[in-house]
Amino acid sequence: MDEVEFEVTEERKKFLINKIAQKVVDMRLSPVAIVFLESSKPLSFIGNQFMIFMQPFYRAFFSYREYEEVAAMLEERKNIETLICEIERLEEAWNEAKRTKKNPRD
Repeated sequence: MDEVEFEVTEERKKFLINKIAQKVVDMRLSPVAIVFLESSKPLSFIGNQFMIFMQPFYRAFFSYREYEEVAAMLEERKNIETLICEIERLEEAWNEAKRTKKNPRD
């Protein structure tokens, strides 16, 4: 069976990266995800192959098309760095909202 190539537009990459980052932050896994992603940058192709191996797990979070798009997208190191930055941005926003809620200013 031939492998289908998925072309992921820049707009779609932004959507998927935000979706992944939001799930990571919602699950309170930001530090673990960032360390994992930082350490896997040099091995992005191997990481992509690992995603294929772990497909049943990931499919719980993504549709088939999204899963294939994420796998294709993460072959490029720059997309991994973009994902890390988005996780950090959303984590900071979450922490700021928590601080503001805890110490409301009159």
